[in-house]
Amino acid sequence: MNIRNYNIYFNTHTISGIIICALLYVIFFAGSLSFFKKEITAWQHNTSYHKQEVAEQQYDQFLDSLASTTNLHGRDIALNFHQNGMKAYVSVSASHDTMLHAQNLAAKKANGTGKKERRGGRGGGDATYFGHDFVNNKSGDYASNYDLGEFLYRLHFLAQLNEVPIRLGFAPFGYVVAGITAFLFLFALITGLLLHWDKIKSNFFIFRPYNKWKTVWTDMHTALGVIGFPYQFLFAVTGVVLILNTLLVAPFAKVLYNNDTDKVYQDLGQSTDISMPYSYTPLDEKFSIGDYVNMAKEKWPDADITAFNILNYGDVNMLVILESEPHLNKQFAGSGILAIQARDNTIIREKSPNTDQTYVDSVRSLIYRLHFGDFGGYPVKSLYFILGIMGCLVIISGILIWLVARDKNNVLPRKRKFNFWTANVFLAICLSMFPVTALTFIAIKFAPEVNQTVIYKIYFNLWWVFSLYYIIRKNLNRTNRETLAIGSIAALAVPIANGIKTGSWFWTNFTYGKMDLFVVDFMWLFMGVIGIIALKNIKTYQLDKKKTVEIKKKEMISI
Repeated sequence: MNIRNYNIYFNTHTISGIIICALLYVIFFAGSLSFFKKEITAWQHNTSYHKQEVAEQQYDQFLDSLASTTNLHGRDIALNFHQNGMKAYVSVSASHDTMLHAQNLAAKKANGTGKKERRGGRGGGDATYFGHDFVNNKSGDYASNYDLGEFLYRLHFLAQLNEVPIRLGFAPFGYVVAGITAFLFLFALITGLLLHWDKIKSNFFIFRPYNKWKTVWTDMHTALGVIGFPYQFLFAVTGVVLILNTLLVAPFAKVLYNNDTDKVYQDLGQSTDISMPYSYTPLDEKFSIGDYVNMAKEKWPDADITAFNILNYGDVNMLVILESEPHLNKQFAGSGILAIQARDNTIIREKSPNTDQTYVDSVRSLIYRLHFGDFGGYPVKSLYFILGIMGCLVIISGILIWLVARDKNNVLPRKRKFNFWTANVFLAICLSMFPVTALTFIAIKFAPEVNQTVIYKIYFNLWWVFSLYYIIRKNLNRTNRETLAIGSIAALAVPIANGIKTGSWFWTNFTYGKMDLFVVDFMWLFMGVIGIIALKNIKTYQLDKKKTVEIKKKEMISI
C-alpha cells in the first residue's frame, strides 16, 4: 500500500472512530443486552411467557372490558403484539362519528382527563394508547408498563436523547444522532479493514498478552476488529436503514410518488391501503374477533398473528384486518393479511404469509432478521451477544491506542492534556455501563414500584455518579480494573437477588422450562465469571514482572 492511501485510511479511520466511540459503545453494549429484550421483560416481572398461548376468547373479553370504560363506536382499534403474542400495544383512535367524538371530549373534559386536541388532526384528546398483558389480564399506560427490556432496547438507538428539545428537520434528536453514528461507523469499519488489509493474514492469529500495553491493545483491536467485521458491518448497514428510513424514503417520495409518503409506506408493506368510509349506520350483526383469529390460524397454521386492526368499530362498514408472519423455522421472510368485512364475514383481501412472498417482504425481513437476530433461537442470540461485547472491546482498545499514539514528548503539552482528558471522559462513561446496568437489575428487584421514571432515575443517576467519579480520579488503569470488579461482582449478584426476592432460582427455572427467566440469570452469571477471569489475568500480568522480562528477553534473542 502506498503511503498516500495509508494516510487517507488511517486518518479517516481514526477521526471517524474517535468522534463516535462513546456513543457507539453505548449502542453496542445496550444493543447486545437488547437481543434478550423479551427475556429481560419476563425476568423483571417474574412471569414466564415461554410456550404460553392466548385463548381466542381473550380477545373478545379484552374488547368487552375496554368497551365498558370507553365508547368504542366509530373508532379504529389497533393491537400490535409482542412477547410471543402475550402482550400488545393498543392504540384506540378518536371516533369517526363527529357527534360521538364531541361527546367523548366533553366527558373527558368534565372528568379532568381530556387533553388539548392536536393541531391539524381530530381528537388528540379522545385517542388513547396503552399496553395490555393477556397472561395477567392487566392494562396500563406506556410509562407504567415500561421495563428494563424496553429501556435497553431504546437506549441502543439513543431514543432517550429525544427528550432534548432539538429537531433536525425530519426526525427527533436521538434518532438523528444514532443514525449519524451508524453512518460514521461504516466509514470507520471500511477504512479500518483497508488499513490492515496487507497484513490481515500474517497478523490474524497474533496476540501478545505479555508485551507492552500498546501492543496488547493493538493486537486486541486488530484481531477482534477483523473477526467481528462482518457482524459490525451488518449492523452498521441495517442500523442506518432502520434509523434513517425517513430520510432515505423522502427523496423517493418526492420524485416518484409526488410527495405521497403514505403511498410509499403502503408499497413498502409498512401500512395498508385497505379502508372503508364510516357510514353512521350501526352494525346489527354480532361478531367475534376470536373467530377471525381462528380463521387466520386455520388458513395459515405455520404463521403467527402479529397485529390486528379494527376499522369503524360497531359500524356497518366495520373491517377487521389481521396481519401475520410465518414461523421462522419454516420460512425466513413473508407477511400475510386477512381483511374481513364484519357485516357478512366476507374476505375482501387475502395474502398468505407462506406462499405470497414479495420482493419487499424479502428485503424487509432480511434487514429486520439480520439486525435483531431473532431467526435462530438462543444459539443465534448468544452468538450475536458475544460478537456485540467483542465490539465493545474493539472500541475501548481503539480509544487506548489513540491515546498512547499521541502521548509523546514531541506533542505539545496542551494537546497531550486534551487527549488524555478526552480518553479519560470516554472511558469513564463507557466502562461505567457494566456495573451500572448490573446494579440497576438488582435495584428494580427490590424497588416497591417500577415504571419509566423509576428506571430512568436509578440508571442515569448511577451512571453519572460513576462516570463523574472516575473522570475526577483521572486514573485509566484503576477505572478499568474497578469498573470490571464492581460490574463482575454485581453481575454475579443479579441471579442471587432475583432468587431471594422471588424464590425463582435459575436452576428451578431451567427445570420447569421457564427458559426466558433462566436465560437472563445465566447471562449475568456468564458475564460475572468472565469478568472475574479477566480481572485476575489483568492483576497477574501487572504483578508477574519477572515473567514479562523473560518473555521480552526471549523475543529479543529470537529477533
